Amino acid sequence: MLDTQEILQIALDMVNWNSLPADTAVHVDGKNIKKVMLTIDITTADLMLAKNLGCDAVITHHPIGKTAINFYKLIDRHIDYMKENGISEHIAKMSILELKRRIELRSHTQIYSSIVDSAKILDMPLVNIHQPCDEYAKRVISQKIQDTNPNLVSELITTLEEIPEFLKAETKIQVVYGKPDSRVGKWVAVIAAGTNGGFQVAKSYFENGISTVLYFHIDYGDLAKLIESAIEGNLIILGHLAGDSIGMNALGKKLEDKGIQVVLKDIIRV
Repeated sequence: MLDTQEILQIALDMVNWNSLPADTAVHVDGKNIKKVMLTIDITTADLMLAKNLGCDAVITHHPIGKTAINFYKLIDRHIDYMKENGISEHIAKMSILELKRRIELRSHTQIYSSIVDSAKILDMPLVNIHQPCDEYAKRVISQKIQDTNPNLVSELITTLEEIPEFLKAETKIQVVYGKPDSRVGKWVAVIAAGTNGGFQVAKSYFENGISTVLYFHIDYGDLAKLIESAIEGNLIILGHLAGDSIGMNALGKKLEDKGIQVVLKDIIRV
């Protein structure tokens, strides 16, 4: 049996982190947990389903409650990524200004207490674990590319399709900007920085020596700006559900190793 703090620690241990990011938290404490539901998103109906199934806690992926309000703080991670790839701090900071402000304002509109209040009323322990699981996925994806060192974008996609979550997903990996027969060149997996970097972050990478950028997803408006810019580069989208499932499946397996029964919902089973 585990408690909610121990579950958080398992997630942190997956990526060898010592502190919680702003998008991850225990929202309703729980002890003596023997059965959990894991899900990407969460509704009150999901909490009721978990209770009907005899679950002792729910672990969801995307931010809720206070972590949804603080989500915009994770966008600064893009600065670290860009600096690691040779982009100046000034350009990196300028690249995320609009994105960060847009997400902060969007978070400000949320009725952020709804799901957490439902969990309290139902007496259902509730945890959300976002960046640690995405960081785990980023490492799996990056290691796969490093191990195979593909030459062409099409070869990179074939390599990543060997990852079970991408293989089983209904949404297939796409080259949404650039061409499959282009050379990969220098690449970066832009994952575990809150959300994708949109137009400006991708543009900054392309302008500073990165040929291929990998996102989980991108809004059409940002993609349209990239197309209009006509800058040289390749943007690959991997798939949101498939990408999120990598880290959540790994967490589920860690919990099962501890003797916890795991129910998966909205996660690609592998």
